[in-house]
Amino acid sequence: MVLDVNEIAKILPHRYPFLLVDRIVELEEGKRIVGIKNVTINEPFFQGHFPGHPVMPGVLIIEAMAQTAGIMAYLASDDETRKKVTYFASIDNAKFRKPVKPGDQLRIEIETKFCKRGIWGVAAKALVDGVVVTDAELKATFANK
Repeated sequence: MVLDVNEIAKILPHRYPFLLVDRIVELEEGKRIVGIKNVTINEPFFQGHFPGHPVMPGVLIIEAMAQTAGIMAYLASDDETRKKVTYFASIDNAKFRKPVKPGDQLRIEIETKFCKRGIWGVAAKALVDGVVVTDAELKATFANK
């Protein structure tokens, strides 16, 4: 394990119930990161999405991918940039291929495509049992708090 949830909480401003990364298991600084999100029936969104047929909302899968990418960008940044907050800039070509249900473990794989003038572009995918359930192209940047 590279980072546990306590170490992640020192990097991301998110907290329960919106912290959607449980651990980081692989990291190539500035190039690639792999995060894990354990999806449990206790997640508050399952109460209403959907009763009797719980499915993790796609926007939260995208958010988990963005948080994982944010961790990578933060760790690759200098001390001055680390004082800033990461903001989502865009989502392109998002595809939701299979539903994510309680008991699933999301493996979130992020690969840097570019980092220019403070804007990070990444290819993101989420897998369950080795099968891609969601993929997208994401962009983010840092801004003053």
